[in-house]
Order: sequence, then structure tokens, then C-alpha cells
Amino acid sequence: MHRGVRGFPLALALFTTALVPASAARATDPPRSAPLPLERLFDNTAVSDDARPAEADFDGSGASLSARDLTAAGWTPGRTLTVQGAQLTWPPRQPGEPDNVRAAGQEVRVGGHGDTLAFLMAGTHGTEVSGSGTVTYADGTHSSYLLSASDWRTGPLATKAVALPHVNTPGGRLAEKARLYVVTVPLAPGREVASVRLPRADGLHVFALSVRGAGGWTGTWAAATSGYAAVGPWTDRTLRLVVHTSVGGPRVRLRFDNTFGSAPVRIGRATVAVRAAGAAARAVPVRLSFRGAAGIDVPAGAQAVSDPLGFKVPANADLLVSFHLPGTVRAAPVHRLAVQRSYLSGPGDHTADGSAAAYTSTLTTWPLLTGVDVSGGPGSVVALGDSITDGDRSTAGANRRWPDVLADRLLRQTAVPRYGVLNQGISGNRVVTDRYPGDGVSTDAGGVSALHRLDRDVFAQTSARTAVVFEGVNDVRSGATAEQVVAGLRKIADRAHARGLRVLAATILPCGGDSRCTASVEAERAAVNAWIRRSGIFDGVLDFDIVLRDPGRPTRILAAYDSGDHLHPGDAGLAALADSVDLDLL
Repeated sequence: MHRGVRGFPLALALFTTALVPASAARATDPPRSAPLPLERLFDNTAVSDDARPAEADFDGSGASLSARDLTAAGWTPGRTLTVQGAQLTWPPRQPGEPDNVRAAGQEVRVGGHGDTLAFLMAGTHGTEVSGSGTVTYADGTHSSYLLSASDWRTGPLATKAVALPHVNTPGGRLAEKARLYVVTVPLAPGREVASVRLPRADGLHVFALSVRGAGGWTGTWAAATSGYAAVGPWTDRTLRLVVHTSVGGPRVRLRFDNTFGSAPVRIGRATVAVRAAGAAARAVPVRLSFRGAAGIDVPAGAQAVSDPLGFKVPANADLLVSFHLPGTVRAAPVHRLAVQRSYLSGPGDHTADGSAAAYTSTLTTWPLLTGVDVSGGPGSVVALGDSITDGDRSTAGANRRWPDVLADRLLRQTAVPRYGVLNQGISGNRVVTDRYPGDGVSTDAGGVSALHRLDRDVFAQTSARTAVVFEGVNDVRSGATAEQVVAGLRKIADRAHARGLRVLAATILPCGGDSRCTASVEAERAAVNAWIRRSGIFDGVLDFDIVLRDPGRPTRILAAYDSGDHLHPGDAGLAALADSVDLDLL
């Protein structure tokens, strides 16, 4: 098995971890100039006023981003946006002014401690553009990274930070999506960044970059955004979502996510409380703040993280997270399969209500809220999966998903640290194919592929240290070959190892008896499992197939573990999966 977690084949590297003195640069390296703030290096104009499109030329053919569309998305000049946990400032420039730099080896002054370097960028050559750059640390060492930019007009919508509805050209507006991307690369742990040398890559444009901070927090609950769905509409309503913690701590912060959004969402006020029963709190809910304010506008594609709050979060307990939506919300990013009843109030701000009286309707999804963190702790294990991880067919409201049971096991022992457990399962999810297209309102909540959501749902999760990958059955049931699934799993492992994460892979459960699990599907499933067991690229293998299969009919789940549909385990089967995990592998 792969034990060199922070090592990886050079040909696959996104980041070279070997640190060398800055003075040891090769003689062929160009001389280094004094680092400058990124704004001092801007040499291209990407944004135009819609009435004066000729004042910008982003791609060399006269096309540009619409200032009106950016404003409508909440991306206004000088605004700090949080995307993938990184704070990035949209250039404080007016339309027609230089607002980005064409990457050509410039040395950028960047400071801070963290685990990741984040770039807000896009390519303009019609295809993906890549190049290598260098990070210099305050101690004189440096490391290299590989940066790839998707094209602003043809790149995948599934991985974009924001999509704008138009492209400005000298001949007028085109009804065509313009994309902007946030891409992250790992940093050497524990070192202070001093500067970043950009790649030499024609057509790669950088609007902002920053160091994403690390440490001090542990994720206790999370949910993956599975799609962007029509809701309500909700006007002047309060949502009270019920979430279950894995670990506890003395302080808390919440994360709201407008992933896949096309317009800002206003959160008027928000509170947190320990749940008593139903929508009722044990005590008066405690108010949260956002950068010192009671509420916040969450731009399209961005996040809002609440200020740290002194609030004792118990382990293995239900929290009530309440937030008021003062405007009208017709569509929102959601996690569709909550397997938990949450609540919706009548008109008004009821975030501070301790009683359940105002909450007259129920919800079975988790809109907007994607994370709860507690201070301190040893870090988190992230379960990247499909409906079996999501808890489909488990008892609603009972927290019997296998990651919940794993979290309970960790709390009851002292042999290994009591890690937080973050459930990033999405019902219907696949390794290599997007179910949700990545943009616009859709009824399909199967999410973008595991490969396309890896950065957001694993790498950007608070204090992630180990990823458990348990996917593939939906791929083979939908016609994917074992070779395609294996290629996707290999990419996930390589990318995660490049981030210094441990990666465990779980074998695919048998599904005989399900109408789509034909003999040919079984052959592909068996081939994927054989590769997982023998490949050696993972830091551990969780052989869930052996745990749940019927010894007499190994293509089927044992009847005692079957929920009845022959595809999803019931509560007993999910508990058996969690109980089979070797905690030392985490």
C-alpha cells in the first residue's frame, strides 16, 4: 500500500515538496526581480462596461467580461470573496481599467501562513493552459507547483467558481457563458510564504491570489452541495436546519455556500442552538456574526463563514442552525438527501426563537448550509461517496449513516485521535460523470462527478487529513467500464496524495437483485474491486464488499444487511461497514 503520503510520482505532481534554498536555483532560471503586489503587475483588461465593450480585450479578439453581469453576481470591485475556503479580492478596478495579469514569470508579493495557495483565474486560448511556478518562503526555501487554467468560454461548468450569462464583444453581447475559476495548489506545511513566481503560460490570466490559512479548527459536520434546485419561493422566512455533530469544542463557526448560484443570497441573521426536540432549542439560540455584522450577502459561487463564536458544541448531538432570508429566494444550492427533518417558519425573523411555534413547515433537504467547525481538535476524516454514504434507506432522523456510526466509534475509544467525520456523500453520485451539469436550476441532484467536486468537497474541507473514497457502483450501473472507474479513482488518489492527504479506498458493494445490476455490470464491479485490492496506490483498503456480501451468493448483499432494494444497506449493514473500519488506518 502507498505509505509515502507526502510523496508522489514527479510526472503526476501538482506540487514539488522538496524544499531547496532559494540560492540553489538552476543557472537557467531567469533572474528574480523584486516581488510586487499583484495589482502593480496588471497588464490586461478583462471587464468592460456593456455600453463600451471595446474598452476591454480579455482574449486578444476583443471579447470581455460584462461589468453588469459581475455586479449582478455580487462580484463588485474590491470585494473579498471566499471560495474553497480562500479569501480572494476581486480587483478594485473600474470597467476598462487593467484588472488581471497575463502569467509570464512575474514575481508577486504574497504573505501568510497556510496549507494552500489559491488563484482566481481563467484561460483564454480555447483549451486548458498550464505552466509551472515557484513559491518562495520567508526562510529562503522554495517549492514548485503546476497550475492549470480552464478556458473562460469553453471550460467545464462543473468546476467553475462563477458563470456569467454573457460575453461582451465589439459587435455586441453574446448569450454565452463566461467562466471564472478558483484553483488551489498545496504549500509546504508550517512555512511562511514570502512571494510567488507565476508560471510562464501564454493565455493564463490571474485576477487574485492568496494563502488559505490552516489550523485551529476541526470540521464536525458537513454536507456536499448536490445541485441547484427551485425552492419555495421563500420570502421573509427563517430556515431551521437540524445537523448532527461528530466531535465537540468550545467555539463554533458555520459555513454557508452559494455554490452553483447565479445571484447573491442575503442572510439577514443566523443563530445556533443545541436541539431539545423537533424545532425547539434547549436554550435561547445564540446569534452569529459575519465580519462583525449581523448578516451577509453571499455572492454567486462564493461562501460565507461566520465569525468564531464562544459556544460549547457537544459531540454526537443535534444542533439547530437558524437563518433568516429577508429577500425572495426562488432557487438555492441544496443537499437533497438529508435523511433528517428540518424546519421552515412562517413570515419573519425567528432565528432567536427558542420554541418551535413559528416553524410550521418541514424540509427534507439542507439548503445553503455546508459546514460546522469547532475550535481545536485533531482534524477530520472526509467520506467521499454516493447514496450509501449519504444514508439512503437508513432510518430518518436517527443518524445511522455509516459515517455517523464511525464517528460514534471514534468517540468511544482512546487508541487513535477522536477525529471529526465529514459526510460528503451525494445520492446518485459517480466517479467520472456529472449528474448535475454544474450550472443552472436542475431537478437532478446527483451532483457533479467525484473528480469535479474533489477540490471543494475534500481538499477545502476544514482540517481534512484522510479521505475515504467509496464510489463506483453508480458508474458501472450506468454503463461505465472498470477501466474508466479505475482511471478516475487513480486520479483522485494521485491528487489527494499531492495534497498530503491519506487516501483509503472502499470496495464496491454487491448489488445483485437490483434490476440494473446485470451480469456485465457485476463483471465490471468485480474488476474495479480487484484493482482496488491489489493496486497499492492507496494508504489502506476498506473491503466493504467482503463485509456485506452473502457468502452463499457473493453477488448479493446478505439479507440481514439489505434494506430491501438489494442496492443500499439498511441500518444493520451501515453499522457493519463502520464497525469494520480499522481505526489505525485513519
